[in-house]
Amino acid sequence: MLSEFVTNHRDEIIARCRARVAQRMAPRTTRSELEQGIPLFLRELEQALEGEQRSAPRSGAATAAVQHGGDLLRCGFTIAQVVHDYGDVCQTITELAIECNAPLSTEEFRALNRCLDNAIAEAVTEYARQRELDVLIQGARRSNEHLSTFAHELRTLLASAMLAFDAVRAGSVGIRGSTGDVLEYSLIGLRDLMDRSLTELRLTAGLARDEYIAVGRFLEDIEVAAVLGVHARKLRLTVAEVDPELAVQADRQILSTIISNLLQNAFKYTRPHTHVWLHTHATPDRVLFEIEDQCGGIPPDKSEHLLEPGEPHGEARSGLAMCVRGVSLLRGAIRVRNQNHGCVFTVDLPRSPL
Repeated sequence: MLSEFVTNHRDEIIARCRARVAQRMAPRTTRSELEQGIPLFLRELEQALEGEQRSAPRSGAATAAVQHGGDLLRCGFTIAQVVHDYGDVCQTITELAIECNAPLSTEEFRALNRCLDNAIAEAVTEYARQRELDVLIQGARRSNEHLSTFAHELRTLLASAMLAFDAVRAGSVGIRGSTGDVLEYSLIGLRDLMDRSLTELRLTAGLARDEYIAVGRFLEDIEVAAVLGVHARKLRLTVAEVDPELAVQADRQILSTIISNLLQNAFKYTRPHTHVWLHTHATPDRVLFEIEDQCGGIPPDKSEHLLEPGEPHGEARSGLAMCVRGVSLLRGAIRVRNQNHGCVFTVDLPRSPL
């Protein structure tokens, strides 16, 4: 019987499988695979073959495959290693049985192939299940971290605003002094935090409600909202005029958050009493929003990776990561370059036909 043959020749099968796996070019062989994986494969295959003999082919192979598939994947094995090692074990058993002239029936070899098919299918299914679970866990962890960061920023801004308001209400300071500036900074921060959070929700859900946006009117709204930030940081903002017919097709809230966030970054890093510009250029099929500041420029080693996707670090980096995601959802592109005494962020979007 095949299960007895596998049990009696277990050491020889393991040795041959290890030699076969060691010669494999791809997927890459690991020491753990040679020392632990193959004996585990064979042990589970024995259980599956016993299940075949008990007229329970599917349940025996499936249970074994799910168990060892999950164990091996948790130990760092790749799904390619799992699948290829199944094939190596099966082929080694077949070759050894032929060499030993073992009295195995055609049905037993078919049972071996069924075990292989079932085991591969179940291992792949388990791999997909674990991957989906890992993604859900990572997503929940990121959501918790995002919520914690949001709550911390909200508490800090509210505390600053309340302290400044209490001082002004007590009459000990005037609204036009430094304490009034603190209140203004806090209110601006609260507004921006709300805008970013609402946009983050839409980006996470992948929701973008495209609408026709007249660029000139849109920039007027952006300029009005930016006045507080300009005043608070003692800067000048110039928003260049555009063709009144110029338009884009995009989600207004996402686009507004992107441009506002880039402007706030420019205000934050530009030296006081200097200048920030918002230019808009157009080609027959593209609209380019350019935010230019006087921050002194970005070091070349940082500018190359500034807009790369990845885990954001810090408020500014997090805001840029959101801009990258938002522009991508709007079917556009975002770039950065150094120019004059600062840098220029360019948001490149498709132009809406007239």
